[in-house]
Amino acid sequence: MPLPPPQPRDELHLRRIEVRGFLRHDGLLDIEAHIVDTKSLPFEVGSQGRTLPPGEHLHDMTIRLTVDKAYLIHEALAVTEAAPHLVCPSAAASIAQLKGLTIGAGWNRAIREKLGGAKGCTHLSELLAQMATVAFQTLAPERIAVTGPLDANGRPLKIDSCYAYASHRDMVRVRWPEHYDGPVAAERP
Repeated sequence: MPLPPPQPRDELHLRRIEVRGFLRHDGLLDIEAHIVDTKSLPFEVGSQGRTLPPGEHLHDMTIRLTVDKAYLIHEALAVTEAAPHLVCPSAAASIAQLKGLTIGAGWNRAIREKLGGAKGCTHLSELLAQMATVAFQTLAPERIAVTGPLDANGRPLKIDSCYAYASHRDMVRVRWPEHYDGPVAAERP
């Protein structure tokens, strides 16, 4: 069901984020994220001493993480094509610090430690959380084919990890019927 129609309004800002996952021919994965911000009205960029015309990119940034199937980062690159401050493009180099990290538990904390505050660019750091999700989604077909980690009782850790995988939902009933604890459908004649 869509949102109800809005009240009359004027768009002032547009942020477009695109994150894509690729399987490279060498078996590694490239996860790429691109962010573009534009304004619908002229925007004063005081640090550059100019007015940005409507539709011109205020931010235009791209990150590429090259990871293996265990989510270990082999290469981390970023570029800033447009930013409101002349110094901003030099912050892209800080992304290289992610090489050697693994996307997984503690990922957002690691980003804050390595790139938080004055150590990196806020916009690039924000993209990294989205990139982690896309990395997992890129390998979803392989992950779905295996049960994954189990607890001490042999129950998949995926159960109750999110709304869809709640132990009483159909996803668990179909995939792991022995761990399903929802209502049992009435038997059909």
